[in-house]
Amino acid sequence: ITTQELVDFLEAANQSTYANKAAEKAPATRLASEDYHYEQDNLIYHDTYFGGRDFIGGETVYKDKVPFWGMNYYGYILDMEVAENDVYDFLRAALMCEPGDIIPIRGPKSFDQDVWGYRNNPQGDLARFTGTEDIFLNQTLVYRADYHGGFIR
Repeated sequence: ITTQELVDFLEAANQSTYANKAAEKAPATRLASEDYHYEQDNLIYHDTYFGGRDFIGGETVYKDKVPFWGMNYYGYILDMEVAENDVYDFLRAALMCEPGDIIPIRGPKSFDQDVWGYRNNPQGDLARFTGTEDIFLNQTLVYRADYHGGFIR
């Protein structure tokens, strides 16, 4: 698979899973997990996470049923006064945006909507990367997620 094919597939999977509020969840693969599944030709994307306000999870992409790319993430709301649904509704809106000129993991470099702001700071490329994403409410940091991943060999 070429890098561009992976980019295109990840963008399609993102638009069809968690970021899309209308997406249906897949059957849980582990106790108390929340799962999303997307397939296109011989590629499969699977996202499994645990938790709500604070969560941990991972995404795996398979080619011909063999895992070859993945990402792990841990996210948390910093301000206990901020409603979980408000943060994650805004996060979904940010994740639905085109990534622009950064690697297509999580959302774009920045996205603003009313009093909300999203910032994504990936380092590396699809082969090997780390990063953080932050959400601000009225310019105050209220959410952070750390992520990392790359090719599986």
